[in-house]
Amino acid sequence: MKPPVPLSSGGSARLPMEDRRPALPPIRPPPAKPATTPPPPPAAPRIATPRQRLLLAAGLVCVLLAALWLFSPILTPFVLAAVIAYFLDPVATRLAWFGVPRGLASLLLVLALALAALLCVLLLYPLLVAQVTILLQRLPSYVVGIGQAVRQAFDAVAERVGPEFVDQRLQELAVGQVGAIVSFLGTSLARLVGGGVALFNVFTFVTVTPVVAFYLLRDWPRAVVRVDAWLPRRSAATLRQLARETDRVLSAWLRGQLLCCALLAVYYAMALSAVGLELGVTVGLVSGILTFIPYVGSTTGLLASTLLALAQFGTWSGVLTVVGVYVAGQVVEGYIIYPRLLGERVELHAVWVIFALFAGGVTFGFLGVLLAVPMAATLGVVARFWLRRYLESPLYLDPPRTGL
Repeated sequence: MKPPVPLSSGGSARLPMEDRRPALPPIRPPPAKPATTPPPPPAAPRIATPRQRLLLAAGLVCVLLAALWLFSPILTPFVLAAVIAYFLDPVATRLAWFGVPRGLASLLLVLALALAALLCVLLLYPLLVAQVTILLQRLPSYVVGIGQAVRQAFDAVAERVGPEFVDQRLQELAVGQVGAIVSFLGTSLARLVGGGVALFNVFTFVTVTPVVAFYLLRDWPRAVVRVDAWLPRRSAATLRQLARETDRVLSAWLRGQLLCCALLAVYYAMALSAVGLELGVTVGLVSGILTFIPYVGSTTGLLASTLLALAQFGTWSGVLTVVGVYVAGQVVEGYIIYPRLLGERVELHAVWVIFALFAGGVTFGFLGVLLAVPMAATLGVVARFWLRRYLESPLYLDPPRTGL
């Protein structure tokens, strides 16, 4: 039996060493976190309504048309500069790939184009003026020669079918009308060539157009990036696709057609001069330039050359020679130049191009002619896009109703 533990003087029991540890503080629960309100959910992004999209598109179209209507008298050199920059952009981009700074490449290209245009003016304009002078001097004799040729043709017809079938008054009327047509064509050509300097503002086109073309060509990539950043995000992919398609069609048509016009102008001028037509250079150059309008340039040149050949040569063999020149030109254009330069990449129908050029010319003059082809290409691409959407939609794919 263990002895009792002695008490200390204070009356408390003396504890062993292991039992004299300090008492641990009581365990308290961690303080509760103050209650906080949950963060609000993120606001749902605002979605534009179809009405807002329609108003935006209509507003842009109205602003564009109002700008064309208000500033059409001064927009021609700027639009021409934009066409030049668009035409030269691939060359400037290629030079930039080879290490030439974009600004220097743009300056060199614009200067080269300006020098080429100046050289053409210095070489061709005096020649054209001289040929127009010859035309004005010989116009009365041309009218008489054409009248005699037409009268001989009527006499030949009368010998074959009988004089009772050929009215003398109709014959005289036809001769007079042919003479009037030749006089009108001659005076119109003289006014066009002689008054060309007065028609276009020389100061504006010589100074403003190259400067604006240089700045547009230099800043073309940055402008494309900036416009791309402004596209609505919802429709950005679709708009980029339409822009690429428009660029493909427009660049193929524009560059190919300009090269085609240049080649045909050189060919017609040289060929008509070679067969001895006095005004062959003028008629050939005009025919080549007017080839920009499908079928109009060749038809106009053929009629003018036929009348001039009939007036100058007085024989149908000379007329057939000139006609052969144009037939050969059409064969070369249709089977060699056009397929190689334009091919199947161009999706602009000739009738659509003719309508666009004439509508633009009637509406805005020379400015409308410059804008006609880009607008026609854009509308064509958009129309084909919506046609594809329609052919893939239930409006087209819904089966016909049965049991009616």
